[in-house]
Amino acid sequence: MIEFILNNKIIKTEVKSGMTLLYFIRENQGLKGTKSGCKEGDCGACTVLSGTLQKDNSVDYKSITSCLTPMANVHGKHIVTVEGVNLKNELNLAQQAIKDNFATQCGFCTPGFVNSLSGLALKHTHPTKADGINALSGNICRCTGYKSIEKAADEVTSKLQEKDHNNELEWLVENKFIPNYFKEIPLKLKALKSDKNNSEGVLVSGGTDLYVRHADALLDQDIQQAINFVSNNIEFSDTKCTIGVGASVTDLMENKQLNSYYPNLKSDLKLLSSEQIRNMASLGGNFVNASPIGDMAIFFLALNAKLMVQNSIAETREIALKDFFLDYKKIDLKDNEFIQSITFNLPDKSTYFNFEKVSKRTHLDIATVNAAISINVQGNIVVNAYISVGGVAAIPRYLSKTASYLMGKELKKEYILEAQEVLQSEISPISDVRGTDQYKRLLARQLFFAHFIKLYPNLFQLKDFVA
Repeated sequence: MIEFILNNKIIKTEVKSGMTLLYFIRENQGLKGTKSGCKEGDCGACTVLSGTLQKDNSVDYKSITSCLTPMANVHGKHIVTVEGVNLKNELNLAQQAIKDNFATQCGFCTPGFVNSLSGLALKHTHPTKADGINALSGNICRCTGYKSIEKAADEVTSKLQEKDHNNELEWLVENKFIPNYFKEIPLKLKALKSDKNNSEGVLVSGGTDLYVRHADALLDQDIQQAINFVSNNIEFSDTKCTIGVGASVTDLMENKQLNSYYPNLKSDLKLLSSEQIRNMASLGGNFVNASPIGDMAIFFLALNAKLMVQNSIAETREIALKDFFLDYKKIDLKDNEFIQSITFNLPDKSTYFNFEKVSKRTHLDIATVNAAISINVQGNIVVNAYISVGGVAAIPRYLSKTASYLMGKELKKEYILEAQEVLQSEISPISDVRGTDQYKRLLARQLFFAHFIKLYPNLFQLKDFVA
């Protein structure tokens, strides 16, 4: 039995847990406001809000793409469609802003925009204009220019500057962002059946890749709710960080302690995808997907991270992430195993980290080549280095020889140039739709140099590495 709240209605259903939330909303519940567009998480027409009850009895709402969400993963949640943010006899503030700014044409994409802006209103923040644009990053309109939509978002964010954080729900209801029933949702969620759901079947975490490739095959499957098996906790000791691989990209972005160690974390992770996908995509899913250009794999390879793997009888083993990827789409994970957590050492004052990504679009795109480095330099001598690059081999590539070459050497231009030659010997890109093998080699070279230009601007400039 899957139990959740859909708008203001408690749902108890025994549909197959592999069914997508989009299908259930439209075909089972007849709520046609949520549109079926690309079915790949790109267009945002199917955007809904997913609310999770917190320990303080507040509800944390995030925008998600319902086309990639299995029913198993809505158990215990509050799911809000565009019908669920409608007021009785008038438009809500997001809808009114879109209307007033003529920010719609055919209307197919509009429910997604409305839900994304409503989700922005439900965040416990005073959003900036940039936050408003970012909230719409996963919503595509094919009819209009985006200026009218941006103006609508600006109106919404301007009004949200006045939000009363001591009485958020009351303020949002009073100011016509959401209907009155939202105030009752925390108690209703608390009363839902809370035992574990679906103890058998395929384990799906975010589903943002699996449901792109296998949605039809999974439709009639039993799906395990990932939260029953892997946590999304982010924990710190004096020297280490351990992250449950159920954590989403957004969980990382919003963790204040993690951001204090990695000041560029938010800007780095915004390169990965849209807000809806970042709200869903999990670390564990990214790793087991084993894409040669998996952004999170490249990110954590450069942190020399280790995975804790668990089997069905709760036995565990530790494996270095650099040893986890065996061949194209092949990983060191047995049929009865899943990844539980990932652990890495926190940087000290002499350790710096950098992440780079090149894709056809700067944002919301799959990488052509991505790269990361963690480097410890003391007295201008490289004490340690961990380097990774994606899109240049059958697996996310950890550059052990390049890192070894740098260790013990002075941080000088000539050694970096020579290290780049070692890098070229460790990669074997192929030509495909994202570029030729020569182009990818060039990108790997330039991103390697970019690490040093960004991390040590007093020592290196772009002209130092121009042939």
